[in-house]
Amino acid sequence: MSAGGDRDEPVGAVDYDAVVVGGGPAGCSAAVFLAREAVEVAVFDRGRSSIARCAHLGNYLGFPAGIDVETFYDLMRDHVERAGGAIIDDLVESVELVESSGRPDDDAEGTRFRVTPQEGEPVTTRRVLAATRYDGEYLRGLDDDAAMFETHGHGDETREHFDREYADPDGTTPVDGLYVASPSDADRQAITAAGRGARVARKVVTDARIADGWWPAAAEDVDWVRREAERDAEWTDRERWVEWFDERHADAPVDPDTERFARVREAAIDEALSAYVAADEAEARAAEGRRALAGHLDPDAVVDAHGTETLLDAMDDDAVTAYVERAR
Repeated sequence: MSAGGDRDEPVGAVDYDAVVVGGGPAGCSAAVFLAREAVEVAVFDRGRSSIARCAHLGNYLGFPAGIDVETFYDLMRDHVERAGGAIIDDLVESVELVESSGRPDDDAEGTRFRVTPQEGEPVTTRRVLAATRYDGEYLRGLDDDAAMFETHGHGDETREHFDREYADPDGTTPVDGLYVASPSDADRQAITAAGRGARVARKVVTDARIADGWWPAAAEDVDWVRREAERDAEWTDRERWVEWFDERHADAPVDPDTERFARVREAAIDEALSAYVAADEAEARAAEGRRALAGHLDPDAVVDAHGTETLLDAMDDDAVTAYVERAR
């Protein structure tokens, strides 16, 4: 996908709603949370994540004996793509501010970004989420360099580094549309980096909704799935949800009789209802999760741990197929 044209020319419709620079735990986590909210997102990653330098990841929750970095890395990228995000194997060289074209067919009102990679074509985006631990040179020029970078003495040399305190804890920065998930003081471990990426992504989603007419109290939500059986009978009636929304947002800074209020209410209720899944759907998702995981397992290690007969008895047919394909 290419923005095309002269780099100094204003852009029309953007290529992505958001671009994440960096495919480590912070960047991939952010992309998953964005994609699950239907944000069209691309992750630029050239495999330079600092986690690649680890010999073994032993403290990431959910892997009792730890996990090798190569498998973990593949799992992260697979998760992004299954959620609906794109992975672009390229290194970002620069991020520039560009103006919209002003044409009637231009859906990118206001300032947007052009992301230029090392090898591929530039793309345009509404928002950029920086999730790299390397020097941050690609961000130069977006803001006052004195604010974005800090200077340190190193022997007889003076070096500049991206300021870890440049962004607020939620990832926002003085540059509208630019968010930072890494580097930060919170991303020294893989699991905290992933949490940081998720937190910043949620802020991106909230800000995108506010830009679309939502108010802050309505724009914030939680990404989770609940069992249909846990929902009381009264909450199967959409009108009950309408009453609930109107009561909860009685003090909203929007007139409840306006089209804007009604539009946000309908979208919020649709999202709340979609969070409930029936038992068969929950099981289908569980089976798909097992199949996806089986596709990344080392067959010899699995057999060694469980024995072939015990293993196959415990797996559904599709999981067995994934396991066999992996073994070939």
